[in-house]
Amino acid sequence: EKPEPFDFVFIDADKVNNPGYVTWALALTRPGSLIVIDNVARDGEVIDPGSTDPRVVGTRAGLDLVAREPRLSATAVQTVGS
Repeated sequence: EKPEPFDFVFIDADKVNNPGYVTWALALTRPGSLIVIDNVARDGEVIDPGSTDPRVVGTRAGLDLVAREPRLSATAVQTVGS
């Protein structure tokens, strides 16, 4: 028996595995659910194409997956302050 889908998923884990967490979240949610991925701006490093930091690479791969996934619509928000 398949469990009921989640309405809300908050991903705040190791950034290297963000693509896997997004895939997991898609499998466990339904249309209309909200998936939040924390710390995606990586202090602006995510837009640096030369970054080899595994956290940045994983974050970018997760965002690329979100961008290509037709079941998702997305917004990125950068917070200000400490």
